[in-house]
Amino acid sequence: MYLVTMLGNLLIILAVSSDSHLHTPMYFFLSILSMADIGFTSTTIPKMILDIQTHSGVISYAGCLIQLSFFIVFGCLDNALLTVMAYDRFVAICYPLHYPVILNPRLCSLLVLMSFLISLLDSQLHCLLISQLSFCTNVEIPHFFCDPPQLLKLACNDTSTNNILIYVIGVIFGGVPLSGIIFSYYKIVSSILRVPSSGGKYKAFVTCGSHLSVVCLFYGTGIGVYLSSTVSFSLKEGAVASVVYTMVTPMLNPFIYSLRNRDIKRALRSLLNRAA
Repeated sequence: MYLVTMLGNLLIILAVSSDSHLHTPMYFFLSILSMADIGFTSTTIPKMILDIQTHSGVISYAGCLIQLSFFIVFGCLDNALLTVMAYDRFVAICYPLHYPVILNPRLCSLLVLMSFLISLLDSQLHCLLISQLSFCTNVEIPHFFCDPPQLLKLACNDTSTNNILIYVIGVIFGGVPLSGIIFSYYKIVSSILRVPSSGGKYKAFVTCGSHLSVVCLFYGTGIGVYLSSTVSFSLKEGAVASVVYTMVTPMLNPFIYSLRNRDIKRALRSLLNRAA
């Protein structure tokens, strides 16, 4: 699954960069999303595979904080990029004539840079909160990576304030982008319903279908993971849910975009023919 994830996302990046027809804001954001998915998966899965092969699940305190930092950076970057892509679809459908002017290369680069800076801020806030905790030596994390909720449960000192702060940070950095996506699709649906022809409505819905599928998959699995960690006391169920969140979602994203997109399929065929 890890190899499929890497290969699928790398093919999307190569297809977008090699085909001049795909040098548009939508595919630019898609290639950045594929890079974020590669980083998100590579933060946890290679370490898990190594632990399985060596039968050793040891990680240092510094290594745990580094893994936590990169995991949140790429996870939050995914979140922010999905919001940016929702804004891209909103402009494309609601203001099609102004689309090239509004989403110019400078704004696209600025949106990606802002997404990265917001993700970096979120990551550093989490690391700062975790670094304030005290841990006993040889602590066993009942997970396959350093997840903040699990680390909070293992701390020796009082974590009530840290728990509140982590949920507040989660609501800000997760809830605000989700609200932006919901608002964008509310405006998109309102605009599509005003289209007189059924063919025009279908074409507009198709342009949003892939992104909407990825949004549902990302937020559905993410919310499921953290709800299961708070409601269920089974460590095994929480770990399985996290595997789905960190592995299945990044693996399926390239398939969702390539199987339902003629431009991507054409670019991939051209890329594979040149490689052959």
